[in-house]
Amino acid sequence: MHPLAGVYAAAVTPLQTDLAPDLNAIPALLAFLAGRGCHGVLLLGTTGEGPSFSHDERLEIMRAALQVRAIHRNNHDAALKLLAGTGTPSLTETISLTRSAYDLGFDGVVVLPPYYYRKASDTGLFQYFQTLINKAVPTDGFLLGYHIPGLAGIGFSPDLLARLKDAFPNQFAGIKDSSHDAEFAGRLGERFGSDLLVLNGTDSYLQLALEARAGGCITAPANLISPDLRKIWDAFQRAEDVSLIQVRVARIRSLLEKIPPFPPVLKALLTNLHFFPHWPVRPPLEALAPDQAIEISKEFLAAMR
Repeated sequence: MHPLAGVYAAAVTPLQTDLAPDLNAIPALLAFLAGRGCHGVLLLGTTGEGPSFSHDERLEIMRAALQVRAIHRNNHDAALKLLAGTGTPSLTETISLTRSAYDLGFDGVVVLPPYYYRKASDTGLFQYFQTLINKAVPTDGFLLGYHIPGLAGIGFSPDLLARLKDAFPNQFAGIKDSSHDAEFAGRLGERFGSDLLVLNGTDSYLQLALEARAGGCITAPANLISPDLRKIWDAFQRAEDVSLIQVRVARIRSLLEKIPPFPPVLKALLTNLHFFPHWPVRPPLEALAPDQAIEISKEFLAAMR
């Protein structure tokens, strides 16, 4: 099993009322997620509003996250794995952020393809990641491509994945698959087996993805339902039936998708159900109206039964 296999939360980013990162709140949120079964967290992904932060803000958030390891050492728990979203359309900035993540001691990075040039060829994308890995990823470092074509407008073809894996068999660990495409998840399993680490981004497909040799998941709803996702992951390793838990997870995912995008609804639910501060979101995202937040909280509790 790959060292990064497991259940990850695509963590929200706590913000202050002035929309600056709430650096003091980050370790507490990550400790909460670790205590609810997460093997690790992804910071600054889509759910973490990563593209909304500057280079320096991302570094501040990454540094703040490291404090969770001190909390867990004190509690005698296993270290929480930390991944950082470092992809930008600028190759220079992506190299800088990626190198900084490893210098800080992160376990890996999750990198979007350069999402402005949506018609870039596989060869162009290969050259982008080849340059990035050669300049920023240590020989023992792990990089995951971030496959979310619905938002980025561009993604990773199986041929591109094969080329990157052949060129960098250790450093290019695999992908975070947020295509929300069950057929694509199946094709990855058929072509790569467990040689390519796939962390699925769609809770509804977790069982299917594991059956297709995925190594786990990185999802937005894991901010709230990581105990169920961990039950599925653990039971699957023991060859036990996970279908009943998977039905509940799919029901929750469907509910949360009623109010896109995820950051505002997740922050509202973390406040209403787990008593975290009411963290805002950065424009162009909008916070939920109070009545929306109350109603979705009621629906969430009902769906968890």
